[in-house]
Amino acid sequence: MNSFAIFRLPHARKCTMIEGETVVVPTLGDLDGEQGFLLAPFAPSAKEPILLIKPDKIETTPPGSNATLNPPSGFAASLVEETSTLHPPQETYSRDFRNFHRVLLDGQFQKLVLARCAAIEHDGSVKPMELFEKACQLYPRMFVSLVSTPQSGTWLTASPEILLESLPPSGGGEEGLWRTIALAGTMRLRSDKADDEGQRLRWSAKNIQEQRYVASYLACVLRHYSDDVLEEGPRTVRAGHLVHLRSDFTFHIKKCTRVGGLLEALHPTPAVCGLPKNEAQHFIVNNEHSPRHYYSGFMGPFHLPLSTHLYVSLRCMNITERTYCLYAGGGLLPESIVQQEWQETEAKMETMRHLIH
Repeated sequence: MNSFAIFRLPHARKCTMIEGETVVVPTLGDLDGEQGFLLAPFAPSAKEPILLIKPDKIETTPPGSNATLNPPSGFAASLVEETSTLHPPQETYSRDFRNFHRVLLDGQFQKLVLARCAAIEHDGSVKPMELFEKACQLYPRMFVSLVSTPQSGTWLTASPEILLESLPPSGGGEEGLWRTIALAGTMRLRSDKADDEGQRLRWSAKNIQEQRYVASYLACVLRHYSDDVLEEGPRTVRAGHLVHLRSDFTFHIKKCTRVGGLLEALHPTPAVCGLPKNEAQHFIVNNEHSPRHYYSGFMGPFHLPLSTHLYVSLRCMNITERTYCLYAGGGLLPESIVQQEWQETEAKMETMRHLIH
């Protein structure tokens, strides 16, 4: 079965489908010279590798219509047996929280991100493409993607977080400009108004600090890859029924820089991992109750046709034959409170729940 990915960029009126063979990429540093749809896990391994769908066919819908996109039948469901058991109750989350919080209080980490999974049974009557189309309607500000490969299974994502993207020159502007963002801090938006961006909300010190950790990390990384980094923000941005703090970084990459090497340095950012990065990633892999698989990795078109749009795999679910496996996480600091963090993961899972209820 061929792999495929269907995606729609934020505020775009057209969708693109890529169909082709999936190849395993040993490391992010090996991506240079490649192109296709990239799917990377939180922690690459032999079992969950970095995948690249090499396009045999690329189709783009006309504005305002997805009807011409017909993905192959037989959606992959390679994680059925494992993920269908991963639905820890609040008590299990609380146990994980105590374990994570203890090492934060001990000063071993500045920040850790704790994630969980909730499995919801279904009868297969709603097709994944229908869920994708509904996500495009409900979440115009987000990157929406449906990806299916034999190695990863089938994933639906509606993500607000750019990991790395190339920017087109505008009005005779500069070429070779790139962007990444620091997105952290979460609050519910109580307004139903379509144009309400939550600008009047006041952020807690905890949310501000959490976002600052991410922004500082990105600024530090980018200094090694660019001589002209411009940071703007933070500002409040909306993503569905939630709002976040966002800072934008635009920059040119040094001539000797490999894009794969930059991705290797960026991923995973403190927005989905913690600080210090390598130690936090190791702690998360060994201590989270629910394996993340491809949640909090990243995906998107890579040098395809000439542009790159890679988004962190947030607000996502793994679609199996019997279950929707929803994933969400939140950043923990020493001052974090378990009930508030649980409620944040519940709020984030609502993005996918709205599609299946």
